[in-house]
Amino acid sequence: MNKKAQYLIEGITKDIIAYLMEDHGMSMPEAIVLFHNSETFEKLSDEATGLYIESSAYVYEILKSEIKMGKIN
Repeated sequence: MNKKAQYLIEGITKDIIAYLMEDHGMSMPEAIVLFHNSETFEKLSDEATGLYIESSAYVYEILKSEIKMGKIN
């Protein structure tokens, strides 16, 4: 993975963990585990999807849908 992609993925991950903590009252470890075990994180980490160039808010919306539906649509 190139450094730019890794940097962007880390930034989005940091933001989403903060969103989960704020919106769902999760502890940091809980938020990290939830996001890192999600399909959304798997897609974000795959450079081929290009998801890492989207905004943190956009990726969070995908995660919220995944949490609600139990999968990515």
